[in-house]
Amino acid sequence: MFFIKYKTSETLMQSLAIRVKLELAQAIKNNGRATLVVPGGGTPKPFFNLLSDADIEWNKVTVFPTDERWVGLDNPRSNTGLIKSQLLINRASEAHFVALFQKNKNLKVGASSLSESISRYLPIDVLVLGMGADMHTASLFPGAAELAWAQSMDAPEVVPIKPLDNSLEPRVTLSARTLEKAANTHVLIIGLDKKNAVEEAEQTNSSLAPISQFLPHATVHWSAG
Repeated sequence: MFFIKYKTSETLMQSLAIRVKLELAQAIKNNGRATLVVPGGGTPKPFFNLLSDADIEWNKVTVFPTDERWVGLDNPRSNTGLIKSQLLINRASEAHFVALFQKNKNLKVGASSLSESISRYLPIDVLVLGMGADMHTASLFPGAAELAWAQSMDAPEVVPIKPLDNSLEPRVTLSARTLEKAANTHVLIIGLDKKNAVEEAEQTNSSLAPISQFLPHATVHWSAG
């Protein structure tokens, strides 16, 4: 794990946007295309806004989320709405977006179909992960019944998963195998609780701290707030 501490969250977001821009540009130069995978939640919004105006060939970039709640794309809790309103604007409006949701399909069938849809855009060129204080990332939740399958080498690209908290929506998530093969991995965290969590995760089994599986090859970007 390569850990970078920033004085402010603004500096963090600016630095991460520059890094991701350069990595996407290099992938396009090497392969003629690039795949960018990003998290949901409120933390990455400033990063999205900055990256959206990056001067790269966005028409050669495919974007999709690390995970998605199994709700309609117009639902305010869908990661799709966040990504479209905060990232896929300005120059980035030319990017191709793949939503991790399929209307009128149940969770299991939808995950299988989505695995086929995204396989053509793999491996991931640039991956940005978030992390919860419980050390989950994407929708790889500690204790979830489907976690072992989602972390196995035989898992498909997209797997269904249900959080332990029954008040939360069922979801689909990119499998650990899919995430782990990313060429460039960044972890974006803010706050002392997240710093403590990522340090604990380094010493914890991935069944209890799913983020730990990706830390050996990741750059962690952190600021106190």
